[in-house]
Amino acid sequence: MAGRIEVGVSAEGVQGLALKRANRHGLIAGATGTGKTVTLQVLAERFAREGVNVFAADIKGDLSGCAASGDPPPEWASKRAAEIDLPLEPEAAPAVFWDVYGELGHPIRTTVTEMGPVLMGRVLEATEAQEGALTIAFRIADDWFKEGKNEGLLLDLNDLRALLTYIADNSDDIGRKYGLVTSQTVAALQRKILQLEMDGAERFFGEPAFKLDELLRTREDGKGTIHVLAAERLVQSPRLYSAFLLWLMSELWEEMPEVGDPDKPKLVFFFDEAHLLFRDAPKELLNRVEQVVRLIRSKGVGIYFVTQSPADVPDIVLSQLGNRFQHALRAYTPTDQKAVRAAAQSFRANPDVDVAKEIQELGVGEALVSTLDAKGAPIPVARTKIRPPNSHVGPILLSERQSMMRDYAPGRTYEKAVDRESAHEILGRRAEQAAAAAARAEEEEKREKEAAKASRSRSRSSSSRSKSTRSRSRTTALERQGGRVASNVLNTIARELMRGILGTPRRRR
Repeated sequence: MAGRIEVGVSAEGVQGLALKRANRHGLIAGATGTGKTVTLQVLAERFAREGVNVFAADIKGDLSGCAASGDPPPEWASKRAAEIDLPLEPEAAPAVFWDVYGELGHPIRTTVTEMGPVLMGRVLEATEAQEGALTIAFRIADDWFKEGKNEGLLLDLNDLRALLTYIADNSDDIGRKYGLVTSQTVAALQRKILQLEMDGAERFFGEPAFKLDELLRTREDGKGTIHVLAAERLVQSPRLYSAFLLWLMSELWEEMPEVGDPDKPKLVFFFDEAHLLFRDAPKELLNRVEQVVRLIRSKGVGIYFVTQSPADVPDIVLSQLGNRFQHALRAYTPTDQKAVRAAAQSFRANPDVDVAKEIQELGVGEALVSTLDAKGAPIPVARTKIRPPNSHVGPILLSERQSMMRDYAPGRTYEKAVDRESAHEILGRRAEQAAAAAARAEEEEKREKEAAKASRSRSRSSSSRSKSTRSRSRTTALERQGGRVASNVLNTIARELMRGILGTPRRRR
């Protein structure tokens, strides 16, 4: 049927999704091993077949199979296609691979400025005080940038680190204008940035920044493209993973124009392991998610959360998800039983389906499906056998992936990182100049002290020599006087002796 994609068959007939209502978002839920990834793959390739671009995170590597033909199809796929009487036409979907780390796909980057203080605080697992310091740092950078100063360019983690160091070194001046930031807070943030770098996140922050046009690029054959994010490694840093996908959704919401309710979406966004987005999320972040989900549909973007239980998604967001694909849930604990009841109550009732009972009896590849009809009203829930994908089920070979990466010219423009002059270089150079000036001043002061010390030493030495000279002069004069007296005495004695010997009478006076 035109304007509708077929996803499976139930007792009531073929179950599908109206393209006009695909931007009303959706939920794919179910326990591990119940077939969520195959359902995601089916939806992705059916959207692409209808000319809708798709962005999806590949957590296990299985979704990469969409880029290869499912020929020959596996036995279970052939059996399911015959059982539900829907054609199985092996073919590969147009696919492009992306990777934050640049290993299993083209690099995908953004700048620290574009991430913003709220998401950056989440990535760094910042405390309230540390979030305040980040807010001040981003405000300072924004003010500088408005003044035409490149010190305000926060492109990578080095720039953020340099600005935080500047704040710590000038805390008094900054505190009077923006608010107090302690050196302890800055030191804690620096440690967290270091840990983030050790996790490899420095590859995500920088330039050239990812352009959203890549996700909206049209193909000459009219088909859509499935953009696969290699997330096997990224998901090991849950906060970075969730912050990245939320950043991407936010960018789409801010950059794309309003289009109302188009005949089909411009882009469908699949957020796998969605519970990571909401785990320990502050209220401000939840409000941000709710705002994006509520408003982005008018931009022609549909968001589909993929998770184990509907309870993983806050009610305020869950209420915005009109298309539901519920795989089996297991009720081993009271909490699980509560989740089953909550999931059952979220569907439009069908008198022929006991949702609370059947949700625990669903087999692999079966789901309770309820989508929106052309008028936007929920269709009664139906137990549905999901059709097999036409593409390959399971991961493709690394060599195949690399070959596709080489053949995609637009992606190669992101291969080489660019490090232009920004806060790190400018503040670093300024700090070096200040340090050099301080070193010169210290050296000059040292020389002046040494000169003064030498002058005092010479003065003391001159005074000592003067005293010694005067002392020697006084001693010589006395000696000379004593010598003259002694000489006169000796001369008198000698004369008297000679007169006595020679008998010379003393001359009378």
